[in-house]
Amino acid sequence: MTESETNPARGGLFGGLGRRRGPAPTPAKVPNGVDENLPAGLRLAAAWSWRLLALTGAIAVFIFLVIQLRLIVIPVLVAVLVSALLVPVVSFLVRHRWPKGLAVAAALLGTLAIVAGLITLAVTQIAIGTVGLNDRLAASYESLKAVLLASPLQLTEPELNAFLQSVWKAVQADSQVFVTGALSVGSSLGHLLTGLLLALFSLLFILIDGRGIWRWIVRIFPQRARAAVNGAGTAGWTTLGNFARVQILVASIDAVGIGAGAALLGVPLAVPIGVLVFLGSFIPIVGAVATGAVAVIIALIFNDWVIALLMLGVVLLVQQVEGHVLQPLIMGTAVQVHPLGVVLAVAAGALLAGIPGALFAVPVAAVLNVMISYINSGVWRTVPPPVVPAPGSPLWQTVPQRPGFRRTGYRIEKSAS
Repeated sequence: MTESETNPARGGLFGGLGRRRGPAPTPAKVPNGVDENLPAGLRLAAAWSWRLLALTGAIAVFIFLVIQLRLIVIPVLVAVLVSALLVPVVSFLVRHRWPKGLAVAAALLGTLAIVAGLITLAVTQIAIGTVGLNDRLAASYESLKAVLLASPLQLTEPELNAFLQSVWKAVQADSQVFVTGALSVGSSLGHLLTGLLLALFSLLFILIDGRGIWRWIVRIFPQRARAAVNGAGTAGWTTLGNFARVQILVASIDAVGIGAGAALLGVPLAVPIGVLVFLGSFIPIVGAVATGAVAVIIALIFNDWVIALLMLGVVLLVQQVEGHVLQPLIMGTAVQVHPLGVVLAVAAGALLAGIPGALFAVPVAAVLNVMISYINSGVWRTVPPPVVPAPGSPLWQTVPQRPGFRRTGYRIEKSAS
């Protein structure tokens, strides 16, 4: 036999078996008569369109599920927002050699004591301030009626009395609405108590085992995506903590400014007004305006129109300080969201979910903005995938794993069997 027949490398008898084959040729695309006749811009727009429709549909389904499960989602979001404030406190106490359980109990009981103190202060001031309000209300009504009668509107006293009678008849005609609302109070209180218990339960577990909960969430994702998820979650958590601390500062300044202005002007219920402004200021821009309007109405009813105008000036001054100083310098650096984005987020949240939507719109937008920016930056590509420790709490040991997987050390690896 010749060399070419015996040497496979030379292409002999079995040379074809040992020869390295190149990549298979790509089959030519068969024209279908459609793509060739469509402009490239139209094909690109169509490709973007169906992807955007799919993404919009997924977001719509997610929002629908959140709204349907709002009795569960809202307490959990409240717990997460409060835990962003309390986790640093617990960590501070633990670093100073407090036992973990005692640190959690101190932070939780301290928060409950502050909230209960604010509510008790407001209720007490309301009870004290209502003494003699009937006489002040009657005097304010007579003063307002005198102003209206002397105004260029040329109103007469019979016309004012007829207007008040029509208002009273309208209230009596719609009394069924108030009866229905009173009947639904029991259901609302039940939902409120259930949500409060769920929020406290969630907050307690986040303070006790927040790291374990986050590690469990990270383990849900594929190994290659864990660095991105872990880094994005850390950045979002930092932003949420900054938002919560800054929002408390802004709400305190609003409450002190409007409450002190009401007290100096002699408006009754100044302390409850301050507490209401503090709570309302957690809804950026909209909350402080609405609660400030309540202060103006109280001044108009129980004082006179001059005091009401002065109270309106105080509210507008505080709002200008917040809008031009506090929001750009403090809130803008904390949440990294443009003021227009804040307004649109609050409007969209209020439209979709009412007051809870307006309350959580800004923190959700801020956290999503930071997480998406972190993932787009690609920093996580230079970081190795995190080694997720096995859960230390017996609770997470009960979470079932996929068949064929076992725990080895700090990783969850596929079994060799």
